[in-house]
Amino acid sequence: MSVCLHPCLWFDGNAKKAAELYCSVFENSAIKSENPLAVMFDILGHTFMGLNGGDVHKINPSISFMVTYQNKDEIRRAWELLSYNGNVLMPLDKYDWSECYGWVEDKFGVNWQLYLGEKQDTEQRISPTLMFVGEQNGKAEQAINFYTSIFDNTNIQGILKYNTGDDDIDGNVKHAQFSLNGYTMMAMDSSADHKFQFNEGVSIVITCDTQDEIDYYWDKLKEGGREDKCGWLKDKFGVSWQIVPRVLGELMADPEKSPRVVDAFLKMTKFDIEKLKNA
Repeated sequence: MSVCLHPCLWFDGNAKKAAELYCSVFENSAIKSENPLAVMFDILGHTFMGLNGGDVHKINPSISFMVTYQNKDEIRRAWELLSYNGNVLMPLDKYDWSECYGWVEDKFGVNWQLYLGEKQDTEQRISPTLMFVGEQNGKAEQAINFYTSIFDNTNIQGILKYNTGDDDIDGNVKHAQFSLNGYTMMAMDSSADHKFQFNEGVSIVITCDTQDEIDYYWDKLKEGGREDKCGWLKDKFGVSWQIVPRVLGELMADPEKSPRVVDAFLKMTKFDIEKLKNA
């Protein structure tokens, strides 16, 4: 099985309630598994993790989720549910790039960009979107090139830049789409005075089969960044990644073994599969 990528959302004890909301909003969605630490669920057939991490980190708009629709009724229904007790960043309306688009932060803090448009080259309807702001502004293209140099099966579908006369810096990325190991992501720069940066509120999980894979992605992504505990690291752009062995889910599902596994990985920075198995 090849390396897989999926997002992780950091919640303050309400991961299951958030997952239940998203499963009510999007079709082909379901909670797959849960334990006190994390909830695994699908949205539009794509894997997400909800982490009950406490109040240490808060999700912000630096990483949002672009959802593509081809039906106005569907996008309006999703908007109504996601905006309830949430915060509208851009109203659902007609814009130059779409007949119907809106950006909303739901009541759990997760940011969604709902977009009515043509079906993309990929079957993936929901994509993490990285916004490079503040000290990272202007680095979106550099980051895309960095990420696509690390993963297999990569593709840069397109990079649209701001021109003179646009409402941002000439040459900054207005919108870009790329894929890592077949997983579609998007990126943009913004020179606006945002009060947030990339943080652990939204991270990207890389699920690996072997220790060699863990070592490879760890060493590549930490270049210019920093190591954190329990398989977490920040890359040189401030984006958080979790590099996790696939077997961890199986080990955590064993009620007798899981406390020892947790005790073992809490002492780790990079995951060691053999030590986890022997815990």
